[in-house]
Amino acid sequence: MKDTLANPAPLGLMGFGMTTVLLNIHNTGLFGNDIMILAMGIFYGGLAQVIAGIMEFRKGNTFGTTAFTSYGLFWLSLVFIFLGARYQWFDFDAVFLGWYLFMWGLFTCYMWIATWKTNRALQFIFLSLTILFWLLALSHWFEMPGWFTAMTGIEGIVCGLSAIYLAAAQVINESKGRTVIPVCPRG
Repeated sequence: MKDTLANPAPLGLMGFGMTTVLLNIHNTGLFGNDIMILAMGIFYGGLAQVIAGIMEFRKGNTFGTTAFTSYGLFWLSLVFIFLGARYQWFDFDAVFLGWYLFMWGLFTCYMWIATWKTNRALQFIFLSLTILFWLLALSHWFEMPGWFTAMTGIEGIVCGLSAIYLAAAQVINESKGRTVIPVCPRG
């Protein structure tokens, strides 16, 4: 029986990538924490990734289900944290936010290990995201100089752009029926 379901990964990768780029433009210090970031976090980073994760479940892809659903819920929870802190709905501790980010880095690290038999593009996304989460955790645990925050933002932009690259490669390569944008398959 032929699988005729669409590939949901480009949707999830674009939701993750675009939202990550926008948030990390903020992290470089170029812009404030604008409503645009929060809206993207709810709808494209959050909701679209959860939908992609559910679609991956239907395709039998445990990795895709776990990744997209988890990161979609990450974005929704992060927006809730930002709003809760901004409107003082509850106590907010920046150091504890560092632990939240560290745990997401830990999750991402084991997901990176799961990419070792896939393509280099996917491996790069998960490795750079692991580094990003841990750099962000460090910046919440310790008083870091401005260059560190800007460097972390640049690393996050690279991570987000790598997800956009893989999404574009999957859509374009599928539509052309051949490899136009390489993803460097392993082995």
